[in-house]
Order: sequence, then structure tokens, then C-alpha cells
Amino acid sequence: MRLPASLSASWRDLKYALWLPVYLVSFVLLEQVVDGSHSYWATQLPLDRLIPFQELFVIPYCMWYPLLVAVGLSLLVRDSKGFRRYMCFLAVSFFLSELIWFLIPNGQDLRPPVMPRDNFFSRWVAGLYSIDTNTNVFPSVHVVGSIGAAWAVWDSCPFRRKPALRWGTVVLAALICLSTLFIKQHTVLDVAGGAALAVAVGLPVYRHAPLAALRPRRHSRPMENPE
Repeated sequence: MRLPASLSASWRDLKYALWLPVYLVSFVLLEQVVDGSHSYWATQLPLDRLIPFQELFVIPYCMWYPLLVAVGLSLLVRDSKGFRRYMCFLAVSFFLSELIWFLIPNGQDLRPPVMPRDNFFSRWVAGLYSIDTNTNVFPSVHVVGSIGAAWAVWDSCPFRRKPALRWGTVVLAALICLSTLFIKQHTVLDVAGGAALAVAVGLPVYRHAPLAALRPRRHSRPMENPE
């Protein structure tokens, strides 16, 4: 049975996501190289001590994973060029993040030794702490990925007539970035570094975005028949 042309093209575009397993394996290896028993550059600033721990922000923090997947699948089906740009953005920015972690081992020392409150959300955060170390935090890939997902939605032509979806993605991306601070997974410097890297990679990746779709269409007047 032959697949429809659009679906067949989508399957072919999946090859642009083959970088992901390589990234995940290298991420796990880097986590083993730098851990709490090794020396690292601590990225926290005095400002970070003023940000209170708020366990409820674990909800938007974990929304990062479905956000990236949902944007990728939507683009894969509806906008193949947008999907390729999105994959290019994530691959370049994520591997650059790993290069920085390798060259400048870093971490943060903000995690509370004892949770200030005992509830479902604080236990959820404690579970995250147990599977994700406090190292390799600058720049924050949570911030990079969130900005990249929002940028991809705004860039894609199929979403240009859906302002609620576009602005909703921006709000969710902003909440995810803030959540990294409130559950003490990242520092202000990590967030700033992630935002800077996202802009540095996004500008060249999206410089050929189809801006013509933002302009109103001009209706040409019918030509007069010469007599």
C-alpha cells in the first residue's frame, strides 16, 4: 500500500532528527564526567539567593518535554521546511551547549538540602533531583529549547493565522524559563546564557523565514482589453 505523498515526505524528514540519540548518549556521558564529586565552576550569583523555592513550578518545568515533542510533530506533518529549521536549531544549540559543558565544567549549589515543605510537588522536585544532577547547567538547554520551540511556531506559515496558539507557546516558554529558577535547577546566569545562545543560533537559522506571509496580499487589478 502506497502512502500519501505528504505522509511519505514527513517520514523522509524524520532523518533530520537522527541527531537526537547522539545528543542523549553524549549528555549521559558528560553527566558522568562532571558530577558533584568533581570541581566545577559554580554559576550562582547573590541574586539567586533572593529567588524563593516554589515547588509548583515543577509543572511548567516538566512541560518542556511535551512542548518540544508537540512542536516537532506538528511541524513534521504540516511544515517540512519549518521542521528542518527547528531540528537544525535544536541540534546546533544543544551540541554547542555540550561543548561549553565539556570545556568549562559547571554546576550550581542552590538546591535545598531539605525541602521546605512536604507535599506532592516537593516530592516531585526531589525525584527530579535524583535523576538530574546539579552540573552541566550553563547554558540551560531548558531555556534554549523553550525559546527554540516558540520561535519555530512563530516562524511556521501554518500557525500564522492562529494567534492564540502562537502567544500561548510564548507564555509557556516564558513559564518554563522561570520554572528553572524557582525549583532551583538553574541560576540567573544559566538562563541568561541559554537565552543568548538561543538568539545566536536562531538568527542565522531563521534569517530566511517566509516573512512575505506576514504582509497583506495585494489584489492586482484586471487588465483592460484593448479595443
